[in-house]
Amino acid sequence: MAVTKPDPDPAFDEPRRVGVGPHPQPWPDDSRLDPDLLANGDQRNVVDRYRYWRTEAVKADLDERRHPFHVAIENWQHDLNIGSIVRTANAFLAEEVHIVGRRRWNKRGAMVTDRYQHVRHHPDVDALIAWAAEADLEVVAIDNTPSSQPIESVELPRRVLLLFGQEGPGLTDEASAGASATYSIAQYGSTRSINASVAAGIAMHAWIRSHAESLG
Repeated sequence: MAVTKPDPDPAFDEPRRVGVGPHPQPWPDDSRLDPDLLANGDQRNVVDRYRYWRTEAVKADLDERRHPFHVAIENWQHDLNIGSIVRTANAFLAEEVHIVGRRRWNKRGAMVTDRYQHVRHHPDVDALIAWAAEADLEVVAIDNTPSSQPIESVELPRRVLLLFGQEGPGLTDEASAGASATYSIAQYGSTRSINASVAAGIAMHAWIRSHAESLG
């Protein structure tokens, strides 16, 4: 039996184009623009507003309107979720991401968004809690524990540091003790916990729903 091959569909058969090509000349007179990107094209995963912008210019522009929430994650076992959390923090325009424990972290999941996101290191939980107190940030832990409150039933503080444990063991006892409250994310299936980076994304979006619109 002969098999008839379908006609090619250009929308699927052509390689997907990412970014933009070289900028037509004459180039705009704008110090924020990168001559190399103007000449060779901009293939970065950035919104159209930032096409051809220098990395430093993008970060400076984001700094003008960052949201007043922070995200922290413990890094005792080189957690692979940290990169994804940094990427999500950039998407929601968090003020800073804090790495607690090991200084080195796997940046692969960040997809180079760490270039535009402030990342700060703390050697231990005590140092993080002390820093948060000086910055007037309420520390809220996100973990699935018997004593935690459902995040769906509360409004997160406007100035808050969302604290996450690493995949598997969750938050350490020291981190839980340093938080003013612990919130969990509702689950309905058979698994005991969801991925740490997914949990971080849900918690960040909970903050966005409560506060981002009012900030403009």
